[in-house]
This record gives sequence, C-alpha cells and structure tokens, in this order.
Amino acid sequence: MRVLNNPAARRVVGSVIEPVARLLLRLHVSPDAVTLFGTASVVAVALICLPQGWFIPAVLIILVLAFSDLLDGTMARLSGTSGPWGNFLDSTLDRVADGAIFGGLVLYGAFHDQPWIAAAATLALVVGQVTPFAKARAEAVGATANVGIAERAERLILIGIAVLLTGFGVPYVLPAMLWLLGALGIITIGQRVMTVRAQLHGRPGGDG
Repeated sequence: MRVLNNPAARRVVGSVIEPVARLLLRLHVSPDAVTLFGTASVVAVALICLPQGWFIPAVLIILVLAFSDLLDGTMARLSGTSGPWGNFLDSTLDRVADGAIFGGLVLYGAFHDQPWIAAAATLALVVGQVTPFAKARAEAVGATANVGIAERAERLILIGIAVLLTGFGVPYVLPAMLWLLGALGIITIGQRVMTVRAQLHGRPGGDG
C-alpha cells in the first residue's frame, strides 16, 4: 500500500523497515514470499474479521500488514532484484487484497441484514477494480489515464477510518463512506474514459 509519499515519513519508516529487511534476506526469505504472505494475511483477516463485525482488530491488523508492501520493496532494493516482475506481482496482489476488504464488507452487510451496506460495498468493490483496469487498458492502447479523485491510497484510508469509527460505535459512517467511495469511483472512471478518449481522438482507429 503505497501511502507514504512524504520523504521525511519514508526516512523514519525506512529506519525501522531496513533492519528487518536485511534480517529476512539473511534468512533467505525472498521479497516475493513477503508479498504473498502479506496479501494472504490481509485476505484472511478481511474475510474472517469484517463479516463478523470485528472492525477494530481488523483495521489494526491490516494496518500492520500494510507495511509488508514497504518491506518487500526494501528487500528487493537491497538484494538488487527490484524490477518489472516485482511491480507486476505487487500491483496484482494489491487488487486481490482490495477485493477481499470490500468483499468482507459485502458479507458483513449480508450477514447482519443491512442490504444498503452490502449494496454500497458491492459498488465500491466493482469501481475499485475497474479504476486500475481503465488505467492499464489506457496504457495498453498507447494513452495515459493518470487522473481521478479516488486513487487506491485515498480509498483505503477513507474506508479504514470509516470501519474503525464503526467499530467504536459511530452510526451511519460506514454506509455513507461506502456510497461516497462508489460515487467517487464512478467519477474517476468517467475522468479516465474521457481523458483517453481525448488522447485517442483523431488517431487512426481511435474512434472505433
């Protein structure tokens, strides 16, 4: 989860992450293994804790596991193995983790007779998967789609806050945030579609 874009924050986190990364490398643990472990753990927590309404432990555990993204990247850099494969694997498994989080909230709504939460979480799940797909397809056809008001980091931060507040008993915040994320996702997809349309307009085959 690439949410630490501040250089000072990265330095502080790096001072903690790097010794752990060096230790794991000495133990012959690969960056890919850390990526897979982090994703599998997030999926397990999301699909076990969230449907049961165990929101506070779910958020805290997933927050800790989010640092595996920093850990595997640091390990790849230190071992000289960073490259396209690691980026591909990390991005692909990020979508799996995202799907599990929102899927867990769909199950929560279904299990607790809250259909509006289930519907909102389903919408947020779908648009959350289509948003990066639109960007990837844009790049595949020679365009760019680096626009939008609902990037992955922002979505995860907002839903994490909403889930945590719900765990503390704050009413209505979870369905409201899910519907908001769904709406923002639809707007983001629209922005990317229009951006790519403008770039391809007039190119041979661009209007097809």
